[in-house]
Amino acid sequence: AAAVDWARSTGGLILEDDYDGEFRFDRQPVGALQGLDPERVVYLGTASKSLAPGLRLGWMVLPRGLVGEVVAAKGVSDWMSGAFDQLTLAEFIASGAYDRHVRSMRLRYRRRRDQLVAALAERAPGIEVSGIAAGLHAVLELPPGTE
Repeated sequence: AAAVDWARSTGGLILEDDYDGEFRFDRQPVGALQGLDPERVVYLGTASKSLAPGLRLGWMVLPRGLVGEVVAAKGVSDWMSGAFDQLTLAEFIASGAYDRHVRSMRLRYRRRRDQLVAALAERAPGIEVSGIAAGLHAVLELPPGTE
């Protein structure tokens, strides 16, 4: 974790935006940098990819010294996060239901990814597919001369 070493030596902060980290298909999800140094890493997560894009709820795990400042800034700049939605998501996470849901969605998204790769191999064999080991995306490289 060279980035964590850099943050420690310079007094800097790392912003770890883990918007789809739970969707690794080739191995277990990679652990968060935040666990290596909670005072140097601001960890950002969202339920948009795993639960509901329209919910527009996320979270931040902050160094202790930033909590008050961030809470104050959010209070004056954003009134879009309903308390009921936040409390419902918090209970969903605390009960273990969120983890069960993510495991289920990981399997579903993996099947969809595999179907996409198989369909491309069959119907467009000249297309190279990469970037599919994690996340909800794929990179398609078209054959030379394709417009």
